[in-house]
Amino acid sequence: MALNVVFRPEASAEVLETKSWYDGRADGLGGRFIDDLEAVLARVVERPTSFPTVRDQTRRAVLKRFPYAVYFRQTEGEIVVLAVHGRQDPMRWQSRT
Repeated sequence: MALNVVFRPEASAEVLETKSWYDGRADGLGGRFIDDLEAVLARVVERPTSFPTVRDQTRRAVLKRFPYAVYFRQTEGEIVVLAVHGRQDPMRWQSRT
């Protein structure tokens, strides 16, 4: 059974903000960030329990080419993305669980 990926509004905003930031640095860099994000999400959907638990039932999947991670929870039939961010204050995403 394929799991749906659902982004919390805060996580969606983080993705858009990060893409915009990278686009401002170099042409196409924001697109490469999105490609890397989509690749890690594909791995999460395929094997969500293979990623380490970081708090309660929240897991973390690290992007390969960018210093960002996806914080997510698996519920019945879906992956809920709580946050997508880098080395910012971890307390920022922990209030979303």
